[in-house]
Amino acid sequence: MARSDGKTSVFRTLNLDSAKVVISQAPSLLIAAQIQRTKHWRGFNARPLFVGLAVLMGIAATPATQSESSMPKPPIADRRDHVISHHEISINDPYYWLKDQSYPAIDDEDVLAYLHAENDYFNAIMEPLQPQVEELFEEIKARQVQDESSVPYRDGRFMYQARFIPGKQYRQFVRWRAGIQDDKQSLQPPAEGVQVVLDENVLAEGLDYFRRSGFALDPTQTLLAFGIDDDGSEQFTLRVLNVETGVYLSEAMTNTTGEVVWSSDSKSLFYVVNTDNWRPYRVLRHVLGTDVRLDEVVYEEDDDGFFVGIDQSTSREYLLLSTASNVTSEVRVLSLATPTEVPTLIAERRDQHEYDLDHHRNRFIVRTNDRHKNFRMAFADDQTPTEAHWQPLIEPSDARYITGMRSFDSQLVIAARENGLEQILIADADGAVQSIPFDEAAYSLNLGSNHEPDPDYLRIEYSSLATPETTFDFDFETGELRSRKVQVVPSGHNPKDYVTERIFVEARDGARVPVSIIYAKNTQIDGSAPLYLYGYGAYGASMDPYFRTTILSLINRGFIFAIAHIRGGAELGFSWYEDGKLAKRTNTFNDFVAVARDMIERNYTAKGRIAIMGGSAGGSLMGAAVNQAPELWGAVAAHVPFVDILNTMVDTSLPLTPLEWPEWGNPIEDKTVFEYIRSYSPYDQTQAMRYPPMLVTAGLNDPRVTYWEPAKWVAKIRHLKEDDNILLLKTEMSAGHGGKSGRYDSLREVAEEYAFILDVMNLSK
Repeated sequence: MARSDGKTSVFRTLNLDSAKVVISQAPSLLIAAQIQRTKHWRGFNARPLFVGLAVLMGIAATPATQSESSMPKPPIADRRDHVISHHEISINDPYYWLKDQSYPAIDDEDVLAYLHAENDYFNAIMEPLQPQVEELFEEIKARQVQDESSVPYRDGRFMYQARFIPGKQYRQFVRWRAGIQDDKQSLQPPAEGVQVVLDENVLAEGLDYFRRSGFALDPTQTLLAFGIDDDGSEQFTLRVLNVETGVYLSEAMTNTTGEVVWSSDSKSLFYVVNTDNWRPYRVLRHVLGTDVRLDEVVYEEDDDGFFVGIDQSTSREYLLLSTASNVTSEVRVLSLATPTEVPTLIAERRDQHEYDLDHHRNRFIVRTNDRHKNFRMAFADDQTPTEAHWQPLIEPSDARYITGMRSFDSQLVIAARENGLEQILIADADGAVQSIPFDEAAYSLNLGSNHEPDPDYLRIEYSSLATPETTFDFDFETGELRSRKVQVVPSGHNPKDYVTERIFVEARDGARVPVSIIYAKNTQIDGSAPLYLYGYGAYGASMDPYFRTTILSLINRGFIFAIAHIRGGAELGFSWYEDGKLAKRTNTFNDFVAVARDMIERNYTAKGRIAIMGGSAGGSLMGAAVNQAPELWGAVAAHVPFVDILNTMVDTSLPLTPLEWPEWGNPIEDKTVFEYIRSYSPYDQTQAMRYPPMLVTAGLNDPRVTYWEPAKWVAKIRHLKEDDNILLLKTEMSAGHGGKSGRYDSLREVAEEYAFILDVMNLSK
């Protein structure tokens, strides 16, 4: 998944959002460790055919002819000496030139020629697999409901719903007048009176890439503010739409994060803008009808290691203005009834102190790690909310890791992890908690669309590796779980046809690493089955065992699918995260390899029959795993991989670098850190050896993992590798960190990846 710990939206988190329909306005500060759902994406298609690749602008690309070879030759990048020196250590980086020196503009002809040459090679290699890709695509597509729609939620006078129109790539958002809130039939759209609020398909028309951020309705529910990114750069242009008339207001705020919070009188809105190199640093207030150049600066963050974000309290009474690094946070609050006032600082930042808060009746509820790394809950009167007035509500625990909360008028909902599994707890005013029980041994739990300040029900989304997602409403008064929707798989799916397991693997230092597993009942556990192994292991992001329709295409072909819950994630609490960062970073890589070896010993699979996949920071894992144990892997899919770690961590011109030092260490100031990162950074540890077949992807406009990291890595491997195995690089020239944006385009990328894996592992038939 992508580089994120839930505090900001800009970390190197691969946001692998599934194609399901979601409208989410839950405060990001309040669900601090809730990681968005992932999908297996960015697969690719290739085939051997003749392609002539000329020598372009200093890039050696050896042409192939059918008489010379049945396979096209890959482009070979120039090697141009470039020496960097730190701590009296000099390193020659011959592919440094692939970083366009005018970045963030990318117009160097040599660079673009090389990327295009790699894309041409990718297309040539993948073309013969098109029949397999089409078969997989249609199969995966057949598991999607073409007119999929979300469970409607109530917000005041209206019910809101997101839905797909058959054949369309993007979502449409509609609403209708609300009926009786607890009447199940009120969740059904009426025959008449359904209003289209926003149609993403109209907004995306003619664009190669489209992404919307934000869905902020003003208090009158007449004006809708949202952001549009049309190139994958994550620089959003804010627009305001009058949903009653369908007319856009004249103002447009550029270079924003897409976050919006309205004032109580609907006359002004707050938003966040980025620096030129993508760091969210300033909060502005815009008064409707005025020149955006005159917008008031509410807050500006000068520290390059901190990113700014805004949210609205669940009570809708306060703006929550946060500024945070990976390990430290600071929050200010501002009454939305008096938007011109100066925000109130809750607790001044201090290293390693993280906290967030929500507003509950006449008090603020605070989640803080001031006394324990697993966090505790506190509260304070909203007239005196500062840290000096915090009072204990729920004491911290070694066994319970509190990851987030929502504070409704009459209920406090807490998200936590216990024994590696997600929990949702309901707390009363005195801090006594009750959990919502679920039966399966391993599952995934997520708060759904909960928009009103004082609802009768809590919306929850539940699934497991074998069980399709079920949307529940939990009745606060009776404790009843009411099923609102069960995910439909049109082509058919019976959970009883599959076996799910949860095992623990002993790592090399004795740690017990959880592994979630699923396979078809008719799969023989005798070492003959291929394995698709996924891992991430960074930023405290937990990779939970939720239902994935796409992976069934491999499972039904005899694959075992496993998720390695390695250190660096937070599946087993905050300490699990700490044991995979900074000077313990290599635990993450060692855990992953240990899981693979253990699954071989248990006869789930065999050496060379394991396909591995990871993206972004999980791409670091792929690179390290390849360097450590190349003989284990039959195929590798590394998506937008963060592999040039050392060079990135010494490059302070990049927006994420200072923010990332608490995660990876600061190699500029500390020689020990420099040498440690160099010892595992995949690019630095690339060597002359045999590499497994590899599929690597990049996004030209990616601000999280810049395109040159995977490009340099592939170029260096090509120069050093001692085998004839396929190595592919595909760069999306009009996209960013998440690959293609359309619903069906993203599913096709999954099919392409699977076709690549099946082909190189000789499993196509």
